[in-house]
Amino acid sequence: MPDVYLTIAQAPAALQNQLADVLELRAADVQQRAMLESYLSGLPLSGARVLEIGCGTGAICRRLARDAAAVTGIDPSPVFIERARALAPEIAFEVADGAQLPFPDGSFDVVICHTVLCHIPDCEAVLREARRVAAHLGVFDGDYATTTVAIAEHDPLQACADATVAGLVHDRRLVRRLPKLLEASGWTLTHQAAYGYTETSDPVYGLTIVDRGAGLLAAAGTIGEATAEALRAEARRRAAAGTYYAHISYASFLASATV
Repeated sequence: MPDVYLTIAQAPAALQNQLADVLELRAADVQQRAMLESYLSGLPLSGARVLEIGCGTGAICRRLARDAAAVTGIDPSPVFIERARALAPEIAFEVADGAQLPFPDGSFDVVICHTVLCHIPDCEAVLREARRVAAHLGVFDGDYATTTVAIAEHDPLQACADATVAGLVHDRRLVRRLPKLLEASGWTLTHQAAYGYTETSDPVYGLTIVDRGAGLLAAAGTIGEATAEALRAEARRRAAAGTYYAHISYASFLASATV
């Protein structure tokens, strides 16, 4: 199952809207917000001109606007950009490709890439473009090879997690190579940090890992819709029983333009 984000602009509007809902759900998650605040605290955002590449529905841009002088968000999905504009009309949102930024050299002070590089086959092109237009960079992404919902060996829900990663992430191990990719793209790494996202009691975002994976398996014909519904029901049974578990490791990288 190829990463749907590779061709997100051509995906059915219903699917794009479903993914937009998940983006907003994730952005509202307490742990996700804490990780965001942690790495943003190391960037010179006060009074800065900031660009977010792959802004989705604009949740990160809305947070950046609290500190920055001006915020711009770009994304290849017109559906995402329409949602972003509706939620924050005061922010500049554009449909654009991060590998070919429509901005002059030095247009920004800071570029943010929040859970976007793992979806891009030639992410070095994005890193080089970010270097062209800004002097500071913040990257945050998942080490998605660690994604799990299993609580025992041969847990059937893990198939859902694996399908979600396969269908929604191009490079699940990208963060493990990012330090060298940053260096090769004209950046000097100034700080890196690791984070663990774990959801057990009252899962919300974690349940979407099973839901999306079950849907992808059913759409591929790997399982029937009845089995997909049974997997979703099992996830909710565990949530009610207090035995649900979901985990993803994340990492952040802050960098400055190499002189």
